[in-house]
Amino acid sequence: MAGGLQTRPDASAHFSLATTDVDEARAFCRRMFYGPLEVNPVGDRSGFAFRGDVVSLGPITVGEISYGCDIHVAIADLETSYHVLAPLTGMLRSRHRGTTVLADETRAAVYRPVGDISLDWPGDCRLLSVKVDRGALERELDAALDQQVVTPLLLGDSFNVIDAPGRTWVALVRLLFGELRRGDGLSSQPRMATRWRDMVVSGLALTVEHPYGEEPAGMQGPNRPRTVKRTLDAMHAEPWRPFTATDLASIAGVGVRVLQESFRQHVGMSPLTYLRRVRLDGVHAELSRSDPWQVNVSEVAYRWGFTHLGRFAGAYRDRYGESPSQTLRDRK
Repeated sequence: MAGGLQTRPDASAHFSLATTDVDEARAFCRRMFYGPLEVNPVGDRSGFAFRGDVVSLGPITVGEISYGCDIHVAIADLETSYHVLAPLTGMLRSRHRGTTVLADETRAAVYRPVGDISLDWPGDCRLLSVKVDRGALERELDAALDQQVVTPLLLGDSFNVIDAPGRTWVALVRLLFGELRRGDGLSSQPRMATRWRDMVVSGLALTVEHPYGEEPAGMQGPNRPRTVKRTLDAMHAEPWRPFTATDLASIAGVGVRVLQESFRQHVGMSPLTYLRRVRLDGVHAELSRSDPWQVNVSEVAYRWGFTHLGRFAGAYRDRYGESPSQTLRDRK
């Protein structure tokens, strides 16, 4: 297996496993995606030959997965993520929130954070598995629309991947996956990788069906001025940077007071308050998916731009109702 712990939010990691051991495959998928996940072969398991190739970059995790024989997968609430399964070969039968979806090379299945998932996965099905941190996708829609969105997002159960925009989004994900797996292309440049990652998140917001209006993602809300959009882009691209109010005003091209007033009017809070929320969501997402034996809360907080651990811990508890160490200890 290749890869390792990320050292900063824009760092990528690559993991791979080929095995005929069911328990080893199950443990790999739990570590890469979700703890409450069960993988069980159906019938003859002699053909079981798991292959998993997974890359992660900030709030997204992309894997190419196959099992070699028929299996059944059961997953409890995803809680911290949205997820897309797009078969590259074969067909997958999916049940989620009372709806059955037959996903194949023409249609991808979509999963919300709430609701058990049941998958009948044939041996000939190889698929693209895309995990997007809940906060990242919700922030994207929240920033793009001039209205309050419901959380978890009311997303459609599937989308077409033969026609645009679904075809384009899957192609974008596959290209990013290939580049991160090789590690020697433009994606090896942190700034480029960050922009590419953000394109995957915003592209999903454009692709999947939702009831929040027809405005495109990418900060195109009609009542948000360009100065606010430019500042939001900068904060989401590099949330760990030690931005000051003056730095953000310079990025926006206006004075500090003008930017603060614009944010209060169009975002509902000051720029630095919004930046703190982005950082907190980033820490929460990382702690929620990390191994408590290998991750230190302080290191994660510093990576996301927090330099005063006492204030960080208080803000974290206010937002999530628990301490950072409890999130890490009680992760599922």
